[in-house]
Amino acid sequence: MDVHAAYRHCEQITWTQARNFSYGIRLLPPAKRQALAAVYAFARRIDDIGDGDLPKPAKLAALADARASVTALGAQRNLPGQNGKRAGANGKPSGGDGEHSGGNGEPSSAATDGDLVLVALTDAAGRFDIPLPAFGELIDGCEADVRGTTYRTFDDLLHYCRCVAGSIGRLSLGVFGTADVATAAPLADALGVALQLTNILRDIREDYLSGRIYLPAEDFEHFGCSLENGALQKRPEGNGSLPSGHLARGPGDGGNEDKLAALVEFEAQRAITWYARGLTLIPLLDRRSAASAGAMAGIYFRLLQRIAASPRAVLERRMSLSAREKAMVAARSLAVALRPRGAGSPVMTEPQS
Repeated sequence: MDVHAAYRHCEQITWTQARNFSYGIRLLPPAKRQALAAVYAFARRIDDIGDGDLPKPAKLAALADARASVTALGAQRNLPGQNGKRAGANGKPSGGDGEHSGGNGEPSSAATDGDLVLVALTDAAGRFDIPLPAFGELIDGCEADVRGTTYRTFDDLLHYCRCVAGSIGRLSLGVFGTADVATAAPLADALGVALQLTNILRDIREDYLSGRIYLPAEDFEHFGCSLENGALQKRPEGNGSLPSGHLARGPGDGGNEDKLAALVEFEAQRAITWYARGLTLIPLLDRRSAASAGAMAGIYFRLLQRIAASPRAVLERRMSLSAREKAMVAARSLAVALRPRGAGSPVMTEPQS
């Protein structure tokens, strides 16, 4: 199996589907860019299973297959003689940060079975210290989505966030590399939690229409509000238009929109505290990895600022940044990362707009 073709396939998935992460991944040198694209492509596959249209038993079976694939990949990596080309603490594979050079041979066909994403991920896992068991945590979180799990307390939600997003932070750290994994891994986890909390707020309306509520029940009780009071009405299929005189109702309807807006603002401030912790990861990375992580976090942080400034808006529509805004955040992250250390943050100083 052609590893070059496998990486190109993963990069194509990343550039077309990673609407936010792709801006940061593009800032990496080639070898790290390829490896992180492989991580993203497999994570995207898992996420697409959970969000797809298959019936619940078929989704759970597909997730079990994905778990078996990554378990087999990990077992192959642990075989004697299979980890000699893995990156060290600085995240650099043998041969530097150039394009893939083929390493010590092609990935085992027994583990990849002609699957381009697994071919690339197998090679990446041999070249970088990627914590493959973290994919199992991501699958745990997707299984919770499939089963319709809801969360009573923030600690319950935090466990979910660490599964579906903290795992991605730690997988990314395996590609970035760091001299102090014990310190950096919890920070990468915290940054993932911050991004996931932002996702939850951004998608609060869309998720509710799909039958999912992520925010903790105890928080709804504390603010005396409920999404159920809105009795959301789905838009009809087709062009999405509604009959004259009919409005698509949002979770702010039913007289509790002020309380819901206060809840959203509270959750946004909670997410900001997770960014504050997670962003202390940045100085522990090399400059290009810092720029990559800073760009990805910066895009989500700027979106969170927008949500916090207009909490009612997220109850009515899905908020996002324009491609121009995302590119500006990425460019600024690269510029700041290339400055002398301590000259500024690529994220927390983003202006609110």
